[in-house]
Amino acid sequence: MTHTVDGATTDLVDRLVGLAPGSATQALRHRRDKVAVATQQSYDALFDPALEGLTLAERLLVACYASRLTPSAALFAHYRDALEQHGVDAAARAAVETGAPEDLADARLRAILTFTRTLIENPVAGDKAALATLPAAGLTTPAVVTLAQLIAFLSYQTRVVAGLQALKQLETPT
Repeated sequence: MTHTVDGATTDLVDRLVGLAPGSATQALRHRRDKVAVATQQSYDALFDPALEGLTLAERLLVACYASRLTPSAALFAHYRDALEQHGVDAAARAAVETGAPEDLADARLRAILTFTRTLIENPVAGDKAALATLPAAGLTTPAVVTLAQLIAFLSYQTRVVAGLQALKQLETPT
């Protein structure tokens, strides 16, 4: 069941794809509603400001950058807007939006985004050496785990959005 607040859906994927309530694609997605609910709950948990290990700004920067690399225009726009809403540093936003995290002065953020690029573009290279760059940049083990979970979720989220966008294009207007 899609939850609504003041008539608007709180399901990010439904909103980004533009799934109208009762449309064929929306009905198909919610046939196994527990999957849609779990996807939203995962999003809510990973972007909860109280989540420890990585700051909300770092998590949003990872999401925006991953969405740029994939690419997913809808998710990129969503995460870019979230960065602006949360007042994330303009230089960090620019580095992510232009794809140049190596220009960042912040070694921790540079390592986080470099690892993100590695897992998105060449997951096999996400080996022990790649992982070792994260503690060397100041990340704790829980932060590294959170980062890996976030990147995995973003890959899943991107595929769900892309698949639903493709299905929506096949709908015949009624």
